[in-house]
Amino acid sequence: MAFVITSPCKVEKAGECVEVCPVDCIEEGEDMFYIDPDICIDCGACEAVCPVEAIFMEDEIPDEEHEYIEINRLFFQNR
Repeated sequence: MAFVITSPCKVEKAGECVEVCPVDCIEEGEDMFYIDPDICIDCGACEAVCPVEAIFMEDEIPDEEHEYIEINRLFFQNR
């Protein structure tokens, strides 16, 4: 199970998460950042530095943000 970036990133898009990721699984998209679920090692480094608390473990995402699980997957699937 991977971490997922949710809607608050669209407002902030700060990028601290990219700097701390030890496996480089976070990529910048047009509107926000995305975490590749196939590369993420669930270390939590990105979650700890996110200034808008947009990053969650997949099974801990608030109900209103569940669509971001698929949005993140599709971002990498279409690459």
